[in-house]
Amino acid sequence: MLTETIICGFGGQGVLFTGKLLAYAALYEGKELSWMPSYGPEMRGGTCNCSVCLSDEPIGSPLVTAPDILIAMNAPSFDKFESTVKPGGIIFADSSIIERKSERTDVTCFYIPSTELAKENDLPGMSNIILLGKVIKECSDKLVGINYDMIVSAFNKIIPPKKAALVEKNIKALKVGFDYK
Repeated sequence: MLTETIICGFGGQGVLFTGKLLAYAALYEGKELSWMPSYGPEMRGGTCNCSVCLSDEPIGSPLVTAPDILIAMNAPSFDKFESTVKPGGIIFADSSIIERKSERTDVTCFYIPSTELAKENDLPGMSNIILLGKVIKECSDKLVGINYDMIVSAFNKIIPPKKAALVEKNIKALKVGFDYK
């Protein structure tokens, strides 16, 4: 099974980190994967996105033009990628920032106020991980078996030792998203 995901937003929102988490979790489980970042020269504050492909079999191309899953962290990214999601796909949007709802009837949409949840839970800058928690809750069957515990293990591998204090905050943020109704 191949699952293609696009994660998109502004630079500095953790878009690439979120994609890397998914990729590392798959790597540790022996899955096939590709992680392809894309960002403009302005970096922080400019638009960025990354494509993540997860599969049980070799991946033919890392290019994602019709994702199964879209994680949108801002309105311009939502506007740009919403129409590309495959029919039957799933959209996750930060409703703290994205004011409109999708008009598509052939996809499932989850609107999570992740930026607001991050503020309420004293987790500044962790809206991305809150969204990822909801994705893991709703899509573990589509993510070639990637689950909550695998993401927690990935935190311990990709957060550098000098920032080890962030592991617990990331786990807390993941749980906030995972438990969001």
